Amino acid sequence: MAPTTLIPGFDAADLDIGEGVRIRAATGGSGPPLLLLHGHPQTHATWRAVAPALAERFTVVATDLRGYGDSAKPGSGGDHAPYSKRAMAADQVAVMRELGHERFAVVGHDRGGRVAHRMALDRPDAVERLAVLDIAPTATMYARADREFATRYFWWFFLIQPEPLPEEMIAGATETYLRAHLRGQSGTGGVPEEELVQEYLRCYRDPRTVHAVCEDYRAAAGIDLAHDAEDAAAGRHLTQPLLALWGTEGTVGRTYDVLGTWREVSAGSVDGHALPCGHLVQEETPRQVTEALTDFLTAPTPR
Repeated sequence: MAPTTLIPGFDAADLDIGEGVRIRAATGGSGPPLLLLHGHPQTHATWRAVAPALAERFTVVATDLRGYGDSAKPGSGGDHAPYSKRAMAADQVAVMRELGHERFAVVGHDRGGRVAHRMALDRPDAVERLAVLDIAPTATMYARADREFATRYFWWFFLIQPEPLPEEMIAGATETYLRAHLRGQSGTGGVPEEELVQEYLRCYRDPRTVHAVCEDYRAAAGIDLAHDAEDAAAGRHLTQPLLALWGTEGTVGRTYDVLGTWREVSAGSVDGHALPCGHLVQEETPRQVTEALTDFLTAPTPR
């Protein structure tokens, strides 16, 4: 069956980027290249209300991260390296190169923001600008976690438990778990819309997806932190212009000085602001997200 996408006006394709990894990508529009990366438990469909508007000015590529949606779900070893943000970022650079884009802007929400952060550090030659949606740096969030954060973001500590505990527990109550997770992420109620919920459920009912999600989080609590520590020890910082957006009703905005955390890891300009929503900023406030991204992506490069 031909690849499909829920983003209006976009075309979908499965791109083979080597080593048996295939990435689902939806593309549309024309202009400077722009990569959109989703979070957990979403797929590229999370951008359906934002991507068409951005496509009026940009060549937009929205993908499923490895392990998510209809992208490949490689096996993983004891160090969870196949689901490190370094490996996931390399996938996305390969996708953009396959599509003819050597240098591009990237926008990442949630897990996609963490992939984008790593991509900007590892491949500053490829990433021109960086926008992160409703996250603070991973190492910062773990280092400053408290009881309130652990209560609100319990899955950060549940999903990293050794295989197969979280996988089997989720398998026993997949829809209940996923719907509760999505309700907890939304700050405005009624989001995401049911069609998106059904799309996320379709993917989450695949045990390979759930295992990959757990591997993503296990990597974040292990090998990703090691990579971050190496950067900190070497004095490596982000150099690209960075935009941070977050929800006033979300855990990140209530728990952290979001702009302050990004300025700690950046040598470039850092700007941003809160939006009247929860964690699902692109689904809850698509117009405001589109406007903020357009302003950021079309602004002159800071000197």
